[in-house]
Amino acid sequence: MTDLAKIGVVTVSDRASRGDYEDRGGPALVECLREFLKTPFEPVARVIPDEQDTIEQTLIELVDDLGCSLVVTTGGTGPARRDVTVEATLAVCHKPMPGFGELMRKVSLEKVPTAILSRQEAGIRFPSDNRPGGLLINLPGSPKAIRECLIAVFPAVPYCVELIEGPYLETHEDVVKAFRPKAK
Repeated sequence: MTDLAKIGVVTVSDRASRGDYEDRGGPALVECLREFLKTPFEPVARVIPDEQDTIEQTLIELVDDLGCSLVVTTGGTGPARRDVTVEATLAVCHKPMPGFGELMRKVSLEKVPTAILSRQEAGIRFPSDNRPGGLLINLPGSPKAIRECLIAVFPAVPYCVELIEGPYLETHEDVVKAFRPKAK
């Protein structure tokens, strides 16, 4: 039997990590992933504070130690002083993937003019021992915005994960169709 694909789901929120309020972003993210993916997967969830070192260490742990081929964060992408998810992500990535952020902002701007304040990013992290890499994607904190942004970029996610030697991910094509180049 093969191992399940592992997907990291990281909520970055001081208040949710302290238990001041219930994390709604992480569960919304898992719900979207279950809706999009036909391939069975194991979500590896974390709720952590807006601390750059903590975010960096969590992302490294999920990819390098736990083998997550995809790590999706929610929260910490705005302009506020404590919003450091993007900085932490870019600090641990070996290859930035700016097209993901560009598309997510474009889609968000069609809904709300303040989307220009959002700093969604994505990048690739490779463990030092030549194991498969992980695609890291930063999403906003709102459950509605999570879905809007994730469904926009998800057609490229399975092929990107393949290119970094991760598992073959199949989508529910009636919800989101994965794009893969045709073989020659």
